[in-house]
Amino acid sequence: MSRVLVRKVMKQMKQINRYIDSVFCSEDALLAEVLLSITENGMRSISVSPASGKLLSMLVSISGAKNILEIGALGGYSGICLARGFGGGEGHLTSLELEEQYAKLAHSNLAKAGFGEQVTYLTGPALQSIEKLSEENKKFDFFFIDADKENYENYLEACVNLAEEGALIVIDNVLAGGSVADLDAAPKRYTDFMKKFNETVANHPQLESVLMPIGDGMTISRVSITE
Repeated sequence: MSRVLVRKVMKQMKQINRYIDSVFCSEDALLAEVLLSITENGMRSISVSPASGKLLSMLVSISGAKNILEIGALGGYSGICLARGFGGGEGHLTSLELEEQYAKLAHSNLAKAGFGEQVTYLTGPALQSIEKLSEENKKFDFFFIDADKENYENYLEACVNLAEEGALIVIDNVLAGGSVADLDAAPKRYTDFMKKFNETVANHPQLESVLMPIGDGMTISRVSITE
């Protein structure tokens, strides 16, 4: 595919994503308040797109997941979307966040959404929190990774080790603003890393995966822990 054609396709993808958000994602006052709270607290506006959030809710609901591990809480937008997948029933979200300030805001927002009793926040470096969860023999049936990109491969392996058979691992920002495919695009800091990471996910022996060009790209992987 020529560079010109790739750039044209990526431009169309952005237009398509705007169309998807406008048609399939009705105005959500609660999530709008979450986005506002993130801005008001001086945090970066890097929550998942509306359609990506809706996809997270649907995947949790369809899979019947009841024990979710989220890596990267920010202000709680994705956490609310994940918890909505429980459908008002049983389910628990464990969310890892480096910054205590962010975790407090996220917890406040999830409480406003009615999920305050269904979420636990662990603050500090995520890999340290994951090590603690592993020592406690914790297992999860759904994972969402949206944190520091340089550690994505470490997070992926950690999630596989904490996964129950058939668990889903969803990873955000895998298209790096389209720069993984557009050779003429201004590369992001993590473009080359994300290219390598996508190859790792696609060829991982314990994962059956697909990349969906929604938002900034999401990989969805199903874990097989049996030999």
